Amino acid sequence: MTKVDLSPRPVEAMSPRQLERRGNLIAAALSLVTEIGVERLQMRQVSERSGVALGTTYRYFSSKDHLLAAAIAEWHRSLLTDLVAETVRRAGPSASERMVRFVRHGMRAYQRQPELARLRVAVAASTDPFASEALQSMARADGVALRAVMVEVPAHDGDVVRHIVGHAWQGELTAWVTGRTTLDDARRRLEDVVRLVLTPYEAA
Repeated sequence: MTKVDLSPRPVEAMSPRQLERRGNLIAAALSLVTEIGVERLQMRQVSERSGVALGTTYRYFSSKDHLLAAAIAEWHRSLLTDLVAETVRRAGPSASERMVRFVRHGMRAYQRQPELARLRVAVAASTDPFASEALQSMARADGVALRAVMVEVPAHDGDVVRHIVGHAWQGELTAWVTGRTTLDDARRRLEDVVRLVLTPYEAA
């Protein structure tokens, strides 16, 4: 007997109408997360709000983890676009000043949307393979954004520097969401990491 492939259709293979449905599902998921939180959200609720049949929903997202990972990745990419535009428009004289502005405004955005901060922390621990793909996509978007802000960092050091800043951001966001630190302390430590890592490149 031939095994049926139940994997969701790849985004790059979707028609415009399918991409619209996918976008509606993501918008519904984000709206519900901000209203009722990550734990209480169910796929049926997303289906009802988006107007996409539940069976069809699973053709786009294999699980709740997959959907939520795609949703936070989409929101985070939109945030990064705004942050880069704002940071570059008001570019400071040094890489550390630009990056401090970048992460400070990023943390404020998550402060305004605490349920989305919780969502980002929650999906980071997911073992769903399709969720992992969405998280890898978010990591690539982080790299592109950080590269645009930290133009002084040479290519041979760039990956390491971006890795340090990205993981510091995720770590401080996690510490705040889980109640191990205040937002002010998390933001202060993150800015300290940025200055420590980037200042040597300014001196050079």
